[in-house]
Amino acid sequence: MSALAAESGASEGTDWDEIVRVWEETDAPEGSKVEIVEGIVTVSPPPSEEHNDTAELLQERMYGALPPDCNWGIYQTLGLTCPETGGLFVPDLCVVPRNALRRGTRVHAGEAELVVEVTSKSNANHDRIKKAHAYAVAGVPLYLLLDAWQSGRPTATLYGEPQNGTYRVLVSVEYGERLTLPSPFKLDLDTGIFPLS
Repeated sequence: MSALAAESGASEGTDWDEIVRVWEETDAPEGSKVEIVEGIVTVSPPPSEEHNDTAELLQERMYGALPPDCNWGIYQTLGLTCPETGGLFVPDLCVVPRNALRRGTRVHAGEAELVVEVTSKSNANHDRIKKAHAYAVAGVPLYLLLDAWQSGRPTATLYGEPQNGTYRVLVSVEYGERLTLPSPFKLDLDTGIFPLS
């Protein structure tokens, strides 16, 4: 496993380009998630079956929630950059305009309409703190955190209104309760469908 640190907050340039090159060349076991978190290349083990099932169940419901004629895609393995915080993340799910993927450059996280992270026990704080901060800095309008490891009670939390690198909690529910995604999405989500880890 390779690791190289770049200065956090580095703008696109030599340091950022070098860390992205290391990220691209990192030889990780199949199924692992390789990301850049605060300028450090990190390798996470393949997600659990429950983790994958949660992402797929949400993705299935998201297709009916997209605005008509929006030309957005729902992606599970798309890398989103946030060089402002030294980050390149592969969210569990993100909704991004398709034309952002067709420019031949990496997609900046700020182009996402919604980002979803499903926590894993080993790195839940990345999703709760570091990625939440980076997505807010990037200006992602909605961040949904599905956290089966939250203080012993699985919780779905929707963040929005990013400002100065911080989100406001729009709604937080325990698994089993309903969570409604605001406009432009049309989804009333029964979080009881998600498996417990």
